[in-house]
Amino acid sequence: MTASLHGLEDGSSAVNGNWTQFGGNLSFVCLAISLWALFSIQFQRRAFGQEKIAFGIVAGGASIGSILLAVEFHPGIYIDLRFSPLVLAGMFGGPIAAAFAAAMAIVFRFAVGGTAMVDGIITMAVATGVGLAGHAWTRKRSPGLKDVALLSLALGFALVLSMTMLPTLVNAHVLAGVGFPLIALNCLATVLGGFVLLKTQQWELERSILVTAFSQSPDYLYVKDRNSRFITVNENMTRLFRFRTTAEMIGLSDFNLMSRPLAEELYHLEQQVIDTGVPLIDSTECIEGRFLLASKVPLRDKQGRVIGLAGVTRDVTERTALERELRESKNLLSHAMAGMSDGIAMYDSRGFILFCNDQYRTAFPLSGEARVVGAHISDILRRVAETGERSGVPEDVEEWIKAATASLHCNKDEEIQLYNGDWRSIRTRLAEDGAAMAVVSDITATKQAEIALRLSAEQLKNLAETDGLTGMVNRRAFDEAFARETAGSARKNTPFSLLMVDIDRFKAYNDTYGHPAGDQCLRVVSMCLRQSVSRPADIVARYGGEEFVVFLPDTSARGAMIVAEQFARRLAQESIVHSGSEFGRVTASIGVSCATGAVLRANPNRLLTEADAALYDAKTQGRNRIMAHSPSGERPAMKEAG
Repeated sequence: MTASLHGLEDGSSAVNGNWTQFGGNLSFVCLAISLWALFSIQFQRRAFGQEKIAFGIVAGGASIGSILLAVEFHPGIYIDLRFSPLVLAGMFGGPIAAAFAAAMAIVFRFAVGGTAMVDGIITMAVATGVGLAGHAWTRKRSPGLKDVALLSLALGFALVLSMTMLPTLVNAHVLAGVGFPLIALNCLATVLGGFVLLKTQQWELERSILVTAFSQSPDYLYVKDRNSRFITVNENMTRLFRFRTTAEMIGLSDFNLMSRPLAEELYHLEQQVIDTGVPLIDSTECIEGRFLLASKVPLRDKQGRVIGLAGVTRDVTERTALERELRESKNLLSHAMAGMSDGIAMYDSRGFILFCNDQYRTAFPLSGEARVVGAHISDILRRVAETGERSGVPEDVEEWIKAATASLHCNKDEEIQLYNGDWRSIRTRLAEDGAAMAVVSDITATKQAEIALRLSAEQLKNLAETDGLTGMVNRRAFDEAFARETAGSARKNTPFSLLMVDIDRFKAYNDTYGHPAGDQCLRVVSMCLRQSVSRPADIVARYGGEEFVVFLPDTSARGAMIVAEQFARRLAQESIVHSGSEFGRVTASIGVSCATGAVLRANPNRLLTEADAALYDAKTQGRNRIMAHSPSGERPAMKEAG
């Protein structure tokens, strides 16, 4: 019993010793991987192959160090964690790193020798192959923690196969003796080392992004210490000051780069930022002939002390030039607008005034104060309606405002009359962005000239169509009216009557009393004719000399006779003395004719012919009488006029 207890204690002590040595081995491997993670940043600026070679050398060294710390399980058989660095080199470093790591570890194991040398070299080659398989698995993406876990399991499986298939390891019963701690700690070392490498890759990626963003930023970026010396700059800064590399600027200050007065000014501003801790935002600087907009903020350590400043400077040379050109163009435009005779206003797509000149406001004396930038068209129109500035505003003011506002954004030309008789021309044109430009011109003089011209034209027309002596329609106007009215009666199939009047013995009247008296006699006769007709459509015309014509649309022969009788009575009432007449006073002979649609359509001039024939009969049958002829062939009617 005692012997058994001693044997158990010896076996337990051996296992505990193995675990302790394996723990030290694990610590070394993890330390080596961690040191690589710490110093790998130094290789980022080097060529891609150099970084992989360095990683392979570190992994190979970690594998060799693990061999040096190996546990001798059986004479010539060493147990360690050499496989973890090899599999990590294969997965994270690829073929180059794996080749260097495996070569170093295999050469060293060969130099050490021992019973299980060949089996150990084979197992190292298998572990390297597992790592390369993991690299191929993740070649199109970045590996993750899940991939590391699968890699450790694959390594454990490969170690189990080695311990069950390689003869030396099988004969030494390695799997049964130390298989579990060997596999477990190699897998653990792989997981821990892989985790460290994953975090390192993540940090390197983040740092690479930041460095790239800093170096390739279109702005000028830099960091300075408390003495305003450059700690780091981006590539734009080196190009601005004509340096080849960013390293050449490190340690320099503005005094090394520009004139002393400008450097002192910038130094003073930066020291204010450092001393007060208050950022400097959008400060204008002029360096190397370029206009820059600089912002500088203080940098603080963990205790809150200002240890330097970071600056961002933007090149605004082109923007400054454009702003200057814009100001000059705006000033030129303002001068042009101020000197124009027309008023101009720009409305945005919602109907608010964006711009207007003084001429636009003065063009509308009663609503000018409402026409300012920011005013809406509806408010302006409401002011127009309230003041009565514009004529023709309907009673429903709100509906008018709504319609006028809706039509603002349309291409249109309109003329409006103001309360005082002045006229304004408003030309509205729509821009591509939806804005509307209104140009207002004072056209009062033009409008007055137009009205005067129209009145003159009407007067000329009246003179051309009116008999100067009697004020009646003349022969020319009568002919036009006769053709128009007879065509209308023919179309409507209504009767049309005509009176032809001739003053009896008028030549004798002129010879006896003179032409002035004759002219006055003509005026009295024309007055009696006008008083004898009552409808606007009835027309009285001087046909020539002492002869007059009256045509009566939509009037029968009986109605025409009534008009003729009324005229004869009125003329008799005037009782104009005429010693050369057999009646002792001025009288007239009248011929009447009436026709309907069929005759008017066939030959409207026959109406004139029949009236003239009736007049001739009236004169030949004793004068001072009314004779009626019908184009239809009816028997003539006669009646004494007096």
